Amino acid sequence: MPRPTSLTVRSLVPGAAQGALLFADVGLSFWGGVDPLRGEIIDRHHPLSGEYLTGRVLAIPSGRGSCTGSSVLMELISNGHAPAALVLAEADEILTLGVLVAQMIFERSLPVLCIGSEAFAALRGKAFARIDGASLAVFDHIPVDNWQPSETPTQARDTSTAIELSEFDHALLNGAHGKAAQMAMQIVLRLAELQGAQRLIDVTQAHIDGCIYTGPASLRFAQQLVQWGAKVRVPTTLNSISVDQRRWRELGIDPLLGEPASAVGDAYMAMGAQLSFTCAPYLLDSAPKAGDQIVWAESNAVVYANSVLGARTLKYPDYLDICIALTGRAPLIGCHLDAPRKARLRVELPKLAELDDAFYPLLGYHIGALAGSRIPLIFGLEQRQPDLDDLKAFGAAFATTSAAPLFHIAGVTPEALDPAQVLEPDTPLPVATIRLEDLLVSWRELNSARDNRVDVVSLGNPHFSLSEFARLAQLCRDRVKHPEVVLAITCGRAVLEQARDAGYIDVIETFGATLVTDTCWCMLGEPVIPRAATTLMTNSGKYAHYAPGLVGRNVHFASLAECVDAACTATASGRLPSWLQPALPMENRSHV
Repeated sequence: MPRPTSLTVRSLVPGAAQGALLFADVGLSFWGGVDPLRGEIIDRHHPLSGEYLTGRVLAIPSGRGSCTGSSVLMELISNGHAPAALVLAEADEILTLGVLVAQMIFERSLPVLCIGSEAFAALRGKAFARIDGASLAVFDHIPVDNWQPSETPTQARDTSTAIELSEFDHALLNGAHGKAAQMAMQIVLRLAELQGAQRLIDVTQAHIDGCIYTGPASLRFAQQLVQWGAKVRVPTTLNSISVDQRRWRELGIDPLLGEPASAVGDAYMAMGAQLSFTCAPYLLDSAPKAGDQIVWAESNAVVYANSVLGARTLKYPDYLDICIALTGRAPLIGCHLDAPRKARLRVELPKLAELDDAFYPLLGYHIGALAGSRIPLIFGLEQRQPDLDDLKAFGAAFATTSAAPLFHIAGVTPEALDPAQVLEPDTPLPVATIRLEDLLVSWRELNSARDNRVDVVSLGNPHFSLSEFARLAQLCRDRVKHPEVVLAITCGRAVLEQARDAGYIDVIETFGATLVTDTCWCMLGEPVIPRAATTLMTNSGKYAHYAPGLVGRNVHFASLAECVDAACTATASGRLPSWLQPALPMENRSHV
């Protein structure tokens, strides 16, 4: 029998398992990165792309990207396509929460371990892993033995807690406010313990990302809460759902998706949530103010709330969001506090020429990957005055590649107007200097299409704002879309009505665009994207990253103006923006 390497671990969710080791040193977003029905890794930018998780021990530094990763993992556990275990370098609340909810609702689980960066590096090249409680053994070869796990209960646990609880907290925990609130409080406390919180705080509002339909388990979870009498305790908005609830039949969506996806939205509204259905709740009149303690899920919304509005929220996993909305109580940890909002990485930008709107999503995508879980402080945009749409696009792309819930831009974002305010005194930061050549690498990564043909132009990820509609109407006026190109825009109902009242929608519909509400491009597929379509074009760094895995099409990424031009010609120009052209060798610049 081969001699194993034994490692010291922290058990986030206890259990016992073994399997072939699937290792990567890059974080993975389960939403948009893993097929919830088959367990295939579909993130085409990830080193494990094409691998299957089922029955294998997945070792990744952490999750990243979408808050819906918890829902995808719960779905995989429910349908039997989950990994045998998760081994993480650093604790990840999104993935851990998915396992905890599966325990509570489906009585199924898998072990989750946190082992630290040094031990994690030792997993590289290992073939097999075995987990038994707080013990991890890894092997160079598959062992041949009759291993039996020790008795490791995954359900029974001490219900006492070291967290300071109020009288109301105790009442919730004891079931005085109903079974749904009791279950929600149990989950809130379990995550609070894992995070090291000492007490809970009141929140003023919630935004629920768990209303996305990832499969039958996500609907069952929501309907179970309704059956238990769940009612939200704070004003609560809903993220995009998986279909346009009013028009999914008209759009040709299969009832096998349309009916359960719509039912998930109905279930959350039955709990008292508002009919908002937008991934950009910061565009609503109910958007929080600086200093407000909130619970928001949806990765781009979390990053925007923290960074641009100065509100305070963690990057809450799906299902923890509704649990906090049902209790009104959240762990006092992370970005709810002052110190964890400080910068952990200084990013310096190169000298830049005149910019277009493709710059900010590209920069966010690049810095997100560079920062990992560290909060960056970015220098070099002090005189550029990026507007709210620029910051929205930056934040969405940043949240796609980073696990951090916050960014600072010196002289721009509210907490970094004076950069010294987000620095720890006498604590030098590591410095990352970005060159234009580095941004060119990320540009080429987002531009996965090799054919200049454009079949679909995708706009509104995150949902379009009123000012984006104004800009689009200006670009579309007195022009007509190519008959073989689909140009579709996703947006919230409230913004759509504002744009209609302002006269923008008449111009855009005359151009030939399709308007879709309630859902977003991360959930849209055929037939909104025609089956024969092979190539998409978008101005969204987030969607340019996710689309190849989600819908199996390659992508052109460019500015909004380039997208409209492509909609008219059915062809991508392939031009580099002028501000990026200095990254090319001199002899190549005349060819772009």
